[in-house]
Amino acid sequence: MTRHKTFVFSAPGEAGIAEDRATLADLPEWDLADLYPGRESAELEAGFDQAESAAKAFEARFEGKVGDIDGAAFGAAIIEYEAQEEILGRIMSYAFLVYAGNQSDPELAKFYQGAQERCTDISTRLIFFTLEINRMDEAALAEKMAVPAAAHYAPWVRDVRAFRDHQLSDEMEKILHEKMVAGRTAWVRLFDETMADLRFPFQSGTGEHESLTESEILHKLSDKDGAVRRQAGLSLGRVLGENIRQFALITNTLAKDKEIDDRWRRYAQPVSYRNLSNQVEDQVVEALRGAVTLAYPDLSHRYYALKSRWFGVEALDFWDRNAPLPQDDNRVIPWAEARKTVLDAYGDFSPELATIGQRFFDSPWIDVPPRPGKASGAFAHPTVPSAHPYLLLNYQGRVRDVMTLAHELGHGVHQVLAGPQGALMSDTPLTLAETASVFGEMLTFRALLKAEDDPARRRVMLAGKVEDMLNTVVRQISMFDFECRVHDERRSGELTAERLGDIWLET
Repeated sequence: MTRHKTFVFSAPGEAGIAEDRATLADLPEWDLADLYPGRESAELEAGFDQAESAAKAFEARFEGKVGDIDGAAFGAAIIEYEAQEEILGRIMSYAFLVYAGNQSDPELAKFYQGAQERCTDISTRLIFFTLEINRMDEAALAEKMAVPAAAHYAPWVRDVRAFRDHQLSDEMEKILHEKMVAGRTAWVRLFDETMADLRFPFQSGTGEHESLTESEILHKLSDKDGAVRRQAGLSLGRVLGENIRQFALITNTLAKDKEIDDRWRRYAQPVSYRNLSNQVEDQVVEALRGAVTLAYPDLSHRYYALKSRWFGVEALDFWDRNAPLPQDDNRVIPWAEARKTVLDAYGDFSPELATIGQRFFDSPWIDVPPRPGKASGAFAHPTVPSAHPYLLLNYQGRVRDVMTLAHELGHGVHQVLAGPQGALMSDTPLTLAETASVFGEMLTFRALLKAEDDPARRRVMLAGKVEDMLNTVVRQISMFDFECRVHDERRSGELTAERLGDIWLET
């Protein structure tokens, strides 16, 4: 039991709730017509037809011959391959974004699955190209890469060949590629749709019984009212607990699927594939993990001990980890103010960044309001260079939501700037992508801090930023430890839900 003093925070009355809802009314939603006019549009069907015919022609011309063609033909083949990746990328971006808008709608789920299956069938015809590139010896490849058309794609060829030691036979690669839609991808979809369908009971300060989405109940965990946070935390745990067997099965299945794949591909550790994708060595990640873990006492332990004293308790309850400080005014920030705050901060550093960022607000490129069925959290999706990125938020008007906007806009601006590199080379590893987003977030925070003169308010802002940084670094390392432990233990057999919980608490 935790002994603590009692703090009483006023629950928002009906007027306050109504005012908050009015402040966040009419939030913008995205329009995906820049990709395709609709799910049943002639343009989308023409995209499928174009992709299929182009893939068949490409397969007929080049399969089994990539190592024999000259440099000019090799460069031309890469250009053609990139064009096909652009078409398939546009289709799957559209299908994914439509689905992300409402993962609870069975018709949208069916559309997404159908698009995945058709694109998988088409892309199976293209797999040979990268496999044959990886089979070339260095001397033969260097001769082809001396031609300017091929030399342009040297970074992409380098990244493809990074996986050559883990490549399987052509036939096995095709089988694994085709089965993905009925394997790992299907289990991820099951998890996403299960989470989207969950509703968390909550009784408001006015006595109204609500049924909240994941995004909405998580939002309550940072409410100023301790009773609201407690109720939200218990509701979250209760509903997730009611689904624990299904979540444990999904986790075990995905971990086993990865173990099989890693074993056949000869990866040294469960994390090795991810590190290779992120262009970082296993040893570097292990050094980061060790350094952050050793710093736990000086970082999270010290901060949360300090926060406990601010709240007058010996230890924080789990629902109070992200509680705002008692001095926080808990003001709801209108969307227009959030937009201006972020763009002004970007503009103070670089007018070009602000100009690019402005395009996301001038055009319907951001889906802002939380709603039932919508994917939780936030993301920036690059789509394809011939179009533009889209951002998904679940904006609820708190400072952290403004920081999330700044973070995702950083991704979006980066993706716009990377677009001219083309479909094959505009993508970036996570290690680089997150640099752009966290940079945008910090620009915004420093601008807010600079504009604030009140010492108490600055203290609240700094505490919030410390918590953001702990969540970005320390929490991620603890989750990484959890994943490593789960993957290691899963090799010896399925883990019970209780064992998964034990590992979570230990890490």
